[in-house]
Amino acid sequence: MRYLLLVFILFFSACSIKNYEVTQTKLIIIKSPKIKFADIGYIRNSEDSVELELFIAGNVVDKISINHIICTREGCMGKSSFNTEYLSSTYPSNILQNILLAKPIYEKKNLIKTADGFEQIIEDENVLIRYKVNRDITYFKDRKNGIIFKIKDVK
Repeated sequence: MRYLLLVFILFFSACSIKNYEVTQTKLIIIKSPKIKFADIGYIRNSEDSVELELFIAGNVVDKISINHIICTREGCMGKSSFNTEYLSSTYPSNILQNILLAKPIYEKKNLIKTADGFEQIIEDENVLIRYKVNRDITYFKDRKNGIIFKIKDVK
Protein backbone atom coordinates (compact mmCIF):
# COMPACT_ATOMS: atom_id res chain seq x y z
CA MET A 1 0.00 0.00 0.00
CA ARG A 2 2.87 2.36 0.81
CA TYR A 3 4.39 1.84 -2.66
CA LEU A 4 1.06 2.49 -4.34
CA LEU A 5 0.76 5.79 -2.50
CA LEU A 6 4.31 6.75 -3.54
CA VAL A 7 3.59 5.95 -7.20
CA PHE A 8 0.33 7.93 -7.00
CA ILE A 9 2.11 10.98 -5.56
CA LEU A 10 4.92 10.86 -8.14
CA PHE A 11 2.49 10.46 -11.03
CA PHE A 12 0.31 13.42 -10.09
CA SER A 13 3.19 15.66 -9.05
CA ALA A 14 4.53 15.42 -12.62
CA CYS A 15 1.50 17.37 -13.82
CA SER A 16 1.54 19.87 -10.98
CA ILE A 17 2.06 23.61 -11.36
CA LYS A 18 5.63 24.53 -12.24
CA ASN A 19 7.53 27.82 -11.94
CA TYR A 20 8.83 28.57 -15.41
CA GLU A 21 11.84 30.83 -15.90
CA VAL A 22 11.17 31.78 -19.56
CA THR A 23 7.87 32.55 -21.29
CA GLN A 24 7.73 33.24 -25.03
CA THR A 25 4.74 34.19 -27.17
CA LYS A 26 4.86 32.41 -30.52
CA LEU A 27 2.79 31.82 -33.64
CA ILE A 28 2.48 28.05 -33.65
CA ILE A 29 1.43 25.78 -36.48
CA ILE A 30 1.14 22.05 -35.79
CA LYS A 31 -0.08 19.45 -38.23
CA SER A 32 -0.05 15.80 -37.27
CA PRO A 33 -2.55 12.97 -37.61
CA LYS A 34 -4.03 13.84 -34.20
CA ILE A 35 -3.21 17.56 -33.72
CA LYS A 36 -4.13 20.41 -36.04
CA PHE A 37 -3.45 23.90 -34.70
CA ALA A 38 -2.57 27.34 -36.09
CA ASP A 39 -2.68 30.34 -33.74
CA ILE A 40 -0.88 32.01 -30.86
CA GLY A 41 0.67 30.00 -28.07
CA TYR A 42 3.05 30.30 -25.15
CA ILE A 43 6.16 28.24 -24.69
CA ARG A 44 7.28 28.26 -21.08
CA ASN A 45 10.34 26.50 -19.81
CA SER A 46 12.61 26.00 -16.88
CA GLU A 47 15.75 23.92 -16.63
CA ASP A 48 13.94 20.58 -16.55
CA SER A 49 10.45 21.16 -17.97
CA VAL A 50 8.58 22.74 -20.88
CA GLU A 51 4.96 23.75 -21.30
CA LEU A 52 3.16 24.55 -24.54
CA GLU A 53 -0.10 26.42 -24.07
CA LEU A 54 -2.26 26.80 -27.19
CA PHE A 55 -4.88 29.53 -27.67
CA ILE A 56 -7.64 30.14 -30.20
CA ALA A 57 -9.38 33.53 -30.05
CA GLY A 58 -7.85 34.17 -26.63
CA ASN A 59 -9.10 30.93 -25.07
CA VAL A 60 -6.83 28.09 -23.97
CA VAL A 61 -7.63 25.03 -26.09
CA ASP A 62 -4.80 22.75 -25.02
CA LYS A 63 -1.78 22.56 -22.77
CA ILE A 64 1.10 20.13 -23.13
CA SER A 65 3.50 19.87 -20.19
CA ILE A 66 6.77 18.01 -20.58
CA ASN A 67 9.21 16.89 -17.90
CA HIS A 68 10.00 13.19 -17.40
CA ILE A 69 6.48 12.46 -18.78
CA ILE A 70 4.12 14.39 -21.06
CA CYS A 71 0.75 15.61 -19.80
CA THR A 72 -2.11 16.84 -21.98
CA ARG A 73 -5.75 17.52 -21.21
CA GLU A 74 -6.36 13.82 -21.87
CA GLY A 75 -3.90 12.69 -19.18
CA CYS A 76 -0.23 11.89 -18.68
CA MET A 77 1.93 9.36 -20.50
CA GLY A 78 5.54 8.50 -21.20
CA LYS A 79 7.34 10.41 -23.94
CA SER A 80 7.56 7.42 -26.29
CA SER A 81 3.84 6.70 -25.73
CA PHE A 82 3.05 10.32 -26.60
CA ASN A 83 5.11 10.03 -29.79
CA THR A 84 3.28 6.84 -30.76
CA GLU A 85 -0.16 8.38 -30.17
CA TYR A 86 0.39 11.95 -31.45
CA LEU A 87 3.48 11.95 -33.70
CA SER A 88 5.45 8.88 -34.84
CA SER A 89 6.57 5.85 -32.86
CA THR A 90 9.96 6.01 -34.59
CA TYR A 91 10.87 9.42 -33.12
CA PRO A 92 13.30 9.68 -30.20
CA SER A 93 11.52 10.27 -26.91
CA ASN A 94 12.82 13.84 -26.46
CA ILE A 95 11.92 15.15 -29.94
CA LEU A 96 8.95 17.34 -28.93
CA GLN A 97 10.88 19.01 -26.12
CA ASN A 98 13.84 19.67 -28.44
CA ILE A 99 11.61 21.17 -31.14
CA LEU A 100 9.85 23.46 -28.65
CA LEU A 101 13.20 24.61 -27.27
CA ALA A 102 14.77 24.91 -30.77
CA LYS A 103 17.48 22.36 -29.94
CA PRO A 104 19.00 19.80 -32.29
CA ILE A 105 17.16 16.49 -32.70
CA TYR A 106 18.37 12.92 -33.28
CA GLU A 107 21.52 13.55 -31.22
CA LYS A 108 22.67 16.28 -33.67
CA LYS A 109 22.68 13.87 -36.62
CA ASN A 110 23.54 15.66 -39.92
CA LEU A 111 23.76 19.02 -38.12
CA ILE A 112 24.80 21.91 -40.37
CA LYS A 113 25.46 25.23 -38.66
CA THR A 114 24.14 28.30 -40.46
CA ALA A 115 24.79 32.01 -39.94
CA ASP A 116 21.97 32.33 -37.40
CA GLY A 117 21.12 28.77 -36.36
CA PHE A 118 21.31 25.27 -37.77
CA GLU A 119 19.66 22.81 -40.12
CA GLN A 120 19.24 19.04 -40.09
CA ILE A 121 18.03 16.69 -42.81
CA ILE A 122 17.33 13.21 -41.53
CA GLU A 123 16.24 10.43 -43.85
CA ASP A 124 15.77 6.72 -43.25
CA GLU A 125 13.08 4.13 -43.95
CA ASN A 126 10.75 5.73 -41.35
CA VAL A 127 11.31 9.49 -41.64
CA LEU A 128 12.19 12.24 -44.09
CA ILE A 129 12.76 15.24 -41.82
CA ARG A 130 13.85 18.76 -42.61
CA TYR A 131 14.48 20.68 -39.39
CA LYS A 132 15.61 24.29 -39.51
CA VAL A 133 16.20 26.66 -36.61
CA ASN A 134 17.20 30.31 -36.80
CA ARG A 135 16.64 33.34 -34.60
CA ASP A 136 13.04 33.92 -35.80
CA ILE A 137 11.62 30.51 -36.67
CA THR A 138 11.75 26.82 -35.86
CA TYR A 139 10.57 24.66 -38.76
CA PHE A 140 10.16 20.86 -38.63
CA LYS A 141 8.65 18.85 -41.47
CA ASP A 142 8.52 15.07 -41.76
CA ARG A 143 7.24 14.21 -45.24
CA LYS A 144 6.88 10.48 -44.58
CA ASN A 145 4.71 10.92 -41.48
CA GLY A 146 2.88 14.10 -42.52
CA ILE A 147 3.99 16.11 -39.49
CA ILE A 148 4.76 19.85 -39.43
CA PHE A 149 5.80 22.17 -36.61
CA LYS A 150 6.32 25.83 -37.40
CA ILE A 151 7.09 28.08 -34.43
CA LYS A 152 7.62 31.73 -35.22
CA ASP A 153 8.31 34.77 -33.07
CA VAL A 154 5.43 37.20 -32.67
CA LYS A 155 6.58 40.73 -33.45
